[in-house]
Amino acid sequence: MKALTLNEVCDPPKFAIEDAPMPVAQKGEAVVRMAAAGLNHRELWIVKGQYPGMALPATLGADGAGKVASVGPGGDDALVGQDVVLYPGLDWGDDPQYPAAQFGLLGMPGPGTIAEYICVPVQNIFPRPAHLDPLQAAALPLATLTAWRGLVTKAGLKSGERLLITGVGGGVAVQALALASAMGAETWVTSGSDDTIAWAEAHGAAGGVNYNKEKWGKELASLAGPIDAVFDGAPASGYPQYGRALAMGARVVIYGSTAGMAFPVNAPELFLKNLKIMGTNVGNIEEFSAMLDFVNEHKLTPEVERVFPFDEAADAIAFLGEGHSLGKVMIEIAPEAG
Repeated sequence: MKALTLNEVCDPPKFAIEDAPMPVAQKGEAVVRMAAAGLNHRELWIVKGQYPGMALPATLGADGAGKVASVGPGGDDALVGQDVVLYPGLDWGDDPQYPAAQFGLLGMPGPGTIAEYICVPVQNIFPRPAHLDPLQAAALPLATLTAWRGLVTKAGLKSGERLLITGVGGGVAVQALALASAMGAETWVTSGSDDTIAWAEAHGAAGGVNYNKEKWGKELASLAGPIDAVFDGAPASGYPQYGRALAMGARVVIYGSTAGMAFPVNAPELFLKNLKIMGTNVGNIEEFSAMLDFVNEHKLTPEVERVFPFDEAADAIAFLGEGHSLGKVMIEIAPEAG
């Protein structure tokens, strides 16, 4: 089979579509013929050698959808031929609150989805939502699961609450907007682009502010009023602005650090307002199942920015790093597998 393989970290990185061994399902496993794969910023970190526990060569990609090609000995043959989407995690562990030390993702350290075939544990395959095509389904896993866990498990977001989503053009933030809108939250956003803010308002946001303005936090407080929950991937630049706009008992969920590692917190503000600041990453398999149920119920469709053919997968990663602006960057591997 063919797979997008990273062999060496250098500048430019050495990755290309290459021949790879055909996977064979063992007991408790299934081989899936991939129809489509989605990109995340972790692929950029991996090709730059900035991902913990790097082990090369490796097939890239954590997001994917396709059709079950085979199951291991003793497996359910009825699964063969089913259209599926893949849970991107491996070995979460027994505690639903946080992943175990051995937890990992497809595409590093697990096998990657940007390949013609992948072998995964049977519990990682879920029926593809009927209203989504393979490309749309493959856009769901990592970004939407991260958003779901952040909004539901961590923030406990309720209908009618005011939510702030920072950096709404990113894949996780875009999915958070879709989920929050369907949940009935009054959602506010930030972006460095007025056009992206306008897009968000057309897709359920109550309004937004441009974070390139010097004191955008004051504008947010004036427009939105007290914020009940925040979903933030860049707290180093965001928290100093929106901190004073937080309501009593507000919950701040941090899922990334794209603007820097540290951010200042005003201690009296923290305890006097009874704020909660929480971290989150990815999600467990039960949360993935609940997220898919919600997507099915509300017929949510992920935002896809651009689709690349399989033989241009390397170009797709370059586009993610240089030209990406809103939604998911996708790779179509085998349309007939959908």
